[in-house]
Amino acid sequence: MTALFALATSLLWGLADFGGGLLTRRIPALTVVVASQTIAVVVLGAIVVATGGWTEWGPQLWFAVAAGLVGPVAMLAFYKALALGPMGVVSPLGSLGVAVPVGVGLLLGERPGLAQFAGIAVAVAGIVLAGGPELRGAPVRRRAVLLTLVAAFGFGGVMALIAEASTTPTGLFLALFVQRVTNVAAGGTALYLSVRRGGRALPEGSDLRIVRASLPALAFVGLADVAANGTYSVAAQNGPVTVAAVLSSVYPVVTALAARAVLDERLRGIQAVGAGLALAGTVLLAT
Repeated sequence: MTALFALATSLLWGLADFGGGLLTRRIPALTVVVASQTIAVVVLGAIVVATGGWTEWGPQLWFAVAAGLVGPVAMLAFYKALALGPMGVVSPLGSLGVAVPVGVGLLLGERPGLAQFAGIAVAVAGIVLAGGPELRGAPVRRRAVLLTLVAAFGFGGVMALIAEASTTPTGLFLALFVQRVTNVAAGGTALYLSVRRGGRALPEGSDLRIVRASLPALAFVGLADVAANGTYSVAAQNGPVTVAAVLSSVYPVVTALAARAVLDERLRGIQAVGAGLALAGTVLLAT
């Protein structure tokens, strides 16, 4: 079950990252974050009311609040990085944040077997190589790398926090709702301050039609991200966090393949090797 839910997390995160990266090429990144997460809040709020999830209120939700504060910073940095550089290059570096939940799992006493340790090493190497990372080049590329590393450890922190925010299915809905409300509050404040300093909340020319036309894509990004957090939480609660975290971080392969299919971004040799290593590591971890 852990492997299944963790791989579902990778699929959802990979597609959400691809959609978010595309949207930030037309709409300011903060607006993408706030709009997509607002849609998620509405949907999650309805689910919490329908399932009675509000009865699960307790101190563990502070983990969800913390995840909600870290999340917008990570998402904003990552979406900006995706807008600056090729998705197949930026996305794998974002998965380096897997070191955070893996470290937490080891500190809590988890001791994967030899095959799983090998799988972790092979999968992480494959994830990084899958994007053919290029650390040299123009200043814009270096900025994209820096933003991606900030996002990576933010995502890792969210993974570690959200896994501690609930222990039941209805509690998970409530935790995700609290996380997203915090996301919107933090992101909305940042957007307001950005506009006050002369930044933009709408595309060039204040064209609201672009935002309206992008609502389905914004909804997909927000809901896919929420679903990925949910499936990761289930994976982490039903098996070793070290295994769940690494398998959930194979999402850069999904993003790279989506970029290849839609944007015709060609995979380099090193990316193909990385994808193969990521799959090999997945098999070792699933055992």
